[in-house]
Amino acid sequence: MATRHALVLLGLLGSTTAAGAQDFQITDVNAAAMADVAQLKPGSIAFNDQWGSEAAEASPRLIHFDDWAAKHPNQKKFLALFPSYAEPTIARPTNGAPGPMVDKLYMYVAEARFIVDRAPGAVDLSRYVNLAFLSRIDPAIAHTTLNAPDIVPFTDDAGIGNDNSDRKWCSGRTTSICIQSTYKLEGKIPMGVLLVNKLRDSVKKVADHIDFQSELSALTPADLDQAGLQDLTALSTPVAGVLEQDIFYVNQIMKFGKLLAVFQNHPSDANKTVVTAYMALAIKARALDEKRDYENVPVLRNLVPAQVLMGQSSFNSGNSISAGLPKYARNEIATIAGILEKDK
Repeated sequence: MATRHALVLLGLLGSTTAAGAQDFQITDVNAAAMADVAQLKPGSIAFNDQWGSEAAEASPRLIHFDDWAAKHPNQKKFLALFPSYAEPTIARPTNGAPGPMVDKLYMYVAEARFIVDRAPGAVDLSRYVNLAFLSRIDPAIAHTTLNAPDIVPFTDDAGIGNDNSDRKWCSGRTTSICIQSTYKLEGKIPMGVLLVNKLRDSVKKVADHIDFQSELSALTPADLDQAGLQDLTALSTPVAGVLEQDIFYVNQIMKFGKLLAVFQNHPSDANKTVVTAYMALAIKARALDEKRDYENVPVLRNLVPAQVLMGQSSFNSGNSISAGLPKYARNEIATIAGILEKDK
């Protein structure tokens, strides 16, 4: 089971094209939301995904969910799957002690800020709530429209705790779609899957693809907590809109994911829009904590989950998720920035 975790994460969200990364230059900063808007140059993205002294022991780019929730409640409010989200209680795995357990999570949170050379009123977010937009971001993922009756029942290990307590997924929002997505593993990963399936005793084999369900929405000013979002972005100008994707079901390694892009008036130029974008991914701690299962098997030492996630494995390659979360997040946000800038 542990080996399976390391491999399937690489297909979790798929790959992105490098086009956006070529158009926009990433600059690592201490806190993107604190980046001086006046100092942001065209084609530049301020980016950070480090936690410093707050980081979990697994990586300086990860933080324990409960630490994150306690120390950064406004991030938790907007970047968790829903504001009241808590680490769920699940049945203990069969190889563990009897009784239920809390499914502990690590958070990977990337934060970025960039400028779109258009007035907020000229940016129509509703035009991006479709499968074509998702395919432009990542043509490697196959998307189909998900009907409400086909949403998972949230009763299995992956789904428990992800049923939205505020509203049912795929309901209650005027401009939104629900999506069923499938991604086939790329690069070196299929070879790794084949190797693992030969070494495992279990009858159940590792799949060469990953499936996930999500909701993509465009929110207008009337839908938003203006004060809360301004606090989140550390920018006091009106929020013109939000583009949000909530990944509410993933069958491996992650518990949930969220992409949140907040569009605000530029404080000194009415013809520009400030975008503060976040990628938040909740990773199951039990997957990362099983490193001994890899380190003790020579052919699997490069599949230690934390190393693969953070792009520190020989199995990491390219610019997509197979390069690890840090590189993937940069390319994902840069690609979106490039699309927004070109769609004039």
